Amino acid sequence: MLQGVLSRAPAPATDAPAAMKAKRAPASPDEEEDGEGRPARGKRQQLLGLGSAAAAAAEEGPETRGLRLLSLLLRCAEAVAMDQLTEARELLPEIAELASPFGSSPERVAAYFGDALCARVLSSYLGAYSPLALRPLAAAQSRRVAGAFQAYNALSPLVKFSHFTANQAILQALDGEDRLHVIDLDIMQGLQWPGLFHILASRPRKPRSLRVTGLGASLDVLEATGRRLADFAASLGLPFEFQPIEGKIGHVADAAALLGPRHRQQQDEATVVHWMHHCLYDVTGSDVGTVRLLRSLRPKLITIVEQDLGHSGDFLGRFVEALHYYSALFDALGDGAGAAAAESAERHAVERQLLGAEIRNIVAVGGPKRTGEVRVERWGDELRRAGFRPVSLAGSPAAQARLLLGMYPWKGYTLVEDAACLKLGWKDLSLLTASAWEPAAAAAAPTPRRGSQEM
Repeated sequence: MLQGVLSRAPAPATDAPAAMKAKRAPASPDEEEDGEGRPARGKRQQLLGLGSAAAAAAEEGPETRGLRLLSLLLRCAEAVAMDQLTEARELLPEIAELASPFGSSPERVAAYFGDALCARVLSSYLGAYSPLALRPLAAAQSRRVAGAFQAYNALSPLVKFSHFTANQAILQALDGEDRLHVIDLDIMQGLQWPGLFHILASRPRKPRSLRVTGLGASLDVLEATGRRLADFAASLGLPFEFQPIEGKIGHVADAAALLGPRHRQQQDEATVVHWMHHCLYDVTGSDVGTVRLLRSLRPKLITIVEQDLGHSGDFLGRFVEALHYYSALFDALGDGAGAAAAESAERHAVERQLLGAEIRNIVAVGGPKRTGEVRVERWGDELRRAGFRPVSLAGSPAAQARLLLGMYPWKGYTLVEDAACLKLGWKDLSLLTASAWEPAAAAAAPTPRRGSQEM
């Protein structure tokens, strides 16, 4: 069984600098420490019986070390899948010794998958499985996540691709409209919308009304985002209104709560909905409720950027797919971040605060889709059934995406037009799919087809 899994797994990166060692760098300022100054992660691993494999590994080259890490990770995941927790626990110390969040790409990705497996084993012993909840972040953690997103935006084109592609599709759909309403299902810091505002302000005829409705976990964060967007819109001379909604889109009972009283007064207002997917937390709450609400809203356009990462199937299959996916992301970040200390620190912040958190949610918790209810696996298919049809992203959105990739010095990113969608990948693996949808002439049944369920 393991050989079959190994054949499906990604080959470890062989172009990582040979000078990178498996030695752990000093703890970063935002990393928790125990009373003796050691990282808390190491303390937890000591409780699991951490041994020493570093001496044997010191003589290995980067390629051999990467292959060994891959084999250990897959053996540990297979043991977890078969509920052989003792065997999985015995493999964790060696993974911890060989991996490092400051090493080569294989070592870094293994460090976060090792941590996630460690948490999964401990939760299995305790019998404590809980679905991932959308909960407000502490102020300090929220600032770190926001800073990591900004660093990610600088190091990688993935965030910019999501923003630019969706904005171009929205601009095309709103051409000729002068009363605009954007509903962002997970607005966070609102980094996407200043770019849209700037283009709207540069048009010969500025919009007479511009509203943004943002959903999120924390009202304080939402209000801060609204103030920043309002200040930026004012600097461009745009009439602007922000409506914060604390909560999840699938739990909103009525479309009127999203549209607001202003929509009833302005019957000619054009509404668009945007959603950028991730695995940091559960955004929808209820996919069934989300589909129902989108069908009720029938906005002029829906833009979605989805991770090309499945969440259905058994644990081992999900683990292998996630390992393949995040290995590509870490490889791309390793290529994008230079050797300078500042860029290395930014990369570490992205991997720790964003990618590492997603890995933990997928492996240790089961991911934002593992909530026990029927979940949508592919939103494009579901939107078709809900009465929407795809809008081609060829033309201006595709041209903007190609221009974006041309701004970056490294050549590993790929852009593929697949039917009406745009797919951004790293080498031979698709990472993100951007799509746009408009109401079709005939509506379909509103009930989603069964997707992934908690197992």
